[in-house]
Amino acid sequence: MSEPIGGNYYRVSAEQAPAYPKARGTMDARVCVVGGGFAGLNTALGLLERGFGNVTLLESSTVGFGASGRNGGFVFSGYSCGESDLLRLLGPNRAKTMYARTQDAVSLIRQRTDRYSIDCERVDGGVLWANWFRDPNVLEGRRRLLSEHFDTEWRPVVREELRALVHSDRYSAALFEPEAFHFHPLKYARGLARAIVSQGGEVYEHSAVTALQKSGAGWRIHTAEATIEAEHVVLACGGYLSGLVPAIDASVLPIATYIVVTEPLGERAAQIMNTNAAVYDTRFAFDYYRLLPDTRLLWGGRISVLDRAAPSVERLLRRDIRRVFPQLEGVRVDYAWSGLMSYARHEMPQIGQHAPGLWYAQAFGGHGVAPTTVAGEVLAAAIAQDNPAWREYAPFGLQNAMKPWGFFGAQATYTWLQAKDAWREWWEVSP
Repeated sequence: MSEPIGGNYYRVSAEQAPAYPKARGTMDARVCVVGGGFAGLNTALGLLERGFGNVTLLESSTVGFGASGRNGGFVFSGYSCGESDLLRLLGPNRAKTMYARTQDAVSLIRQRTDRYSIDCERVDGGVLWANWFRDPNVLEGRRRLLSEHFDTEWRPVVREELRALVHSDRYSAALFEPEAFHFHPLKYARGLARAIVSQGGEVYEHSAVTALQKSGAGWRIHTAEATIEAEHVVLACGGYLSGLVPAIDASVLPIATYIVVTEPLGERAAQIMNTNAAVYDTRFAFDYYRLLPDTRLLWGGRISVLDRAAPSVERLLRRDIRRVFPQLEGVRVDYAWSGLMSYARHEMPQIGQHAPGLWYAQAFGGHGVAPTTVAGEVLAAAIAQDNPAWREYAPFGLQNAMKPWGFFGAQATYTWLQAKDAWREWWEVSP
């Protein structure tokens, strides 16, 4: 009998987490942030960096428990909503501004790893967007769009060069995003929490918020063992909904994605990759993968409303690995997990103010490391400096996700788009 598959590789490979206390008693805060993922952590740290003190963060489980500690670890620019859609919806100037915020966020993440000495296995290797299809217009169209409308240059990588970097017959060419990088997301989340404490903020774990109510000019937050009076509250709960404000919870769908990590490949790593770049492809439900420092291959993919068990995740993704790297036939998978991310119908983050002093940041939808940093900066600037930039996200507001029917609609949409990709692939190879 084979050994059972482990859970989240990041939790196993990270250093022992610092123990943050439960919230207890009666407390006052200028800002209470609910949610210890990237959006909440970045908001709290952004406030403290602006000199806005007395910030408290509450996490129902442990820091980085949700998508922030389970994702692929890619740090790159953009949103889940593609650049062409952003341009169509907002026009050239506003779209460029919104996109530039994610580029600034990539730089800020890199700066914070240095400023706060966060050992998160940062690899400044860029990211390759590899073309699953033969049609060169897939790459050239996006390259020109980024260059002409977003002042962004992604370098073309022709097939021969790509084959020397990624040893697979699967791809026709690629674009290279040089400013992107990848890292250990849970170590980074924990590093942000330590930075919050070092700057005078407070972090509490195992402190689920049970009730939220208006209290004079501010808000009263209840946990099982604490009551907090705050001028501002930021709800940043992602796919693990808080149940505190129905309109906020109703606007997102918790969607599952899957990741596996193989055994250490050792010398076999050179059989599949000769680059420290991370890779994802041009399909709707794309594969994404990278080599880890210990030569393991981290591989993610698929989109579903089903939060699957580890053996099911392993079966699905092992099949996907073989399609790209048949030379890894029989490789052992040591870790497999599924996790929830929050997803909005308009495919953009929801960042805003629901009522005076009540803010929200959610729906980062699988492209969230940079946009969660954007959300933290935008909300911190709004609260600390009365900066109006958060209003620019108003077109992407709390659009009702139509649950539970939204789950069926989302799965039907995903299935249809995956079928379109499969048909296109078949059409390209058919006689």
